[in-house]
Amino acid sequence: MKKRLLSTAALFLLLGMGSMAQEKLFQGVNVQSPVKNADGTVTFNFFAPNAQKVTVSGDFLPTQKMTTPFGAYDAPGVAALTKDEKGVWSYTTSQLPTELYSYTFNVDGMNVNDPANIYMNRDITTYSSIFIQTAKKGDKGDLYSVNEVPHGDLAKVWYPSPTLKMNRRLTVYTPAGYDKGKAYPVLYLLHGAGGDENAWSELGRAAQIMDNLIAAGKAKPMIVVMPNGNPNCQAAPGEWSFGMYTPSFMGNTGPKEPAAASMEQSFMDIVKYVDSHYKTIKDRKGRAICGLSMGGGHTFGVSRMYPKTFNYYGLFSAGLSIGGFQDIQNKASFYDKLKGNKQATDELSALFASKPALYWIAIGKTDFLYQANADLRKYFDEKGYKYEYLETDGGHIWRNWRIYLTEFAQKVFK
Repeated sequence: MKKRLLSTAALFLLLGMGSMAQEKLFQGVNVQSPVKNADGTVTFNFFAPNAQKVTVSGDFLPTQKMTTPFGAYDAPGVAALTKDEKGVWSYTTSQLPTELYSYTFNVDGMNVNDPANIYMNRDITTYSSIFIQTAKKGDKGDLYSVNEVPHGDLAKVWYPSPTLKMNRRLTVYTPAGYDKGKAYPVLYLLHGAGGDENAWSELGRAAQIMDNLIAAGKAKPMIVVMPNGNPNCQAAPGEWSFGMYTPSFMGNTGPKEPAAASMEQSFMDIVKYVDSHYKTIKDRKGRAICGLSMGGGHTFGVSRMYPKTFNYYGLFSAGLSIGGFQDIQNKASFYDKLKGNKQATDELSALFASKPALYWIAIGKTDFLYQANADLRKYFDEKGYKYEYLETDGGHIWRNWRIYLTEFAQKVFK
């Protein structure tokens, strides 16, 4: 991303925004944002009396098509705010379905988060303001919220990885009452490209989803292990010795040196650590693995490499490959690449011969990885391999992945 010098006008805008908290408290300008209205709409307000144009971009607006080297995807839509006589810009949505939403403002060409909203998330290098829309008990917004239910614990845990020749970090969720139980099943939950071991607990609301599902009796109490899927990194950016580097979308996250092994090759280091340090069911009946995008690709690889280690597999908008990132860049159909790779087809044959309890595939209708996942299902259908499939609206977005975790968590260990 090119660095640009701030103009004098932009500098004054930043200074004005920095003092907005004091404006709100001491000068009579009371700006609340976002405001959840009784009719299910939401109003956004932004105080900028000298601004010429203010827009809001969010996943509650109609999407706009964007393209990448990997294909097209749906980007958040944009809406214009209007200014009143006090200098407050406002926009009110249509009635919103219950969900967790993210958004940013753009003020005269500069993206900013909502100064009136302290809640935000980081997705790779982008920070967005967030809010949860909920209408009744048990809806999606309620599921993603912190409710008055027994809470599990969330810990950042360092473990040795002899295969990768480094110590690495996991995020580990243990369910409420863990200390009183004897042995728990384990769900290994993998993030996507550009993410890290914080992604599922922060963007994915994994702890809230598990607390609420377990409290409602919809999911078995389980340990959830969220590894860092970048094998050349020890932990999330700024939280290990490499320093405060800028994360990226694909393989350049962290240092430039190649990893000592792949994530799939090193995965048993994680399983062995978890089994030796937690009260786990130490066989395949007590293990599930799933992941989104790159993590779905890792799940696909792990399923082939260790066909009798896990009993439940979940591919969420999976970035499927046979030979890593270079294979994804190959424009041939995934169906042809898979059929042409004897090692991969033999591995899948061995996997399904072992009769896993569940192989689950989920993807959005407009996901840029839709065709590759359709190719995988075509191959499975031809071979008679048993799997379950969920297709949702939307594309390659966290809104879908939270749904997939919710559904998958209710299917495993039953």
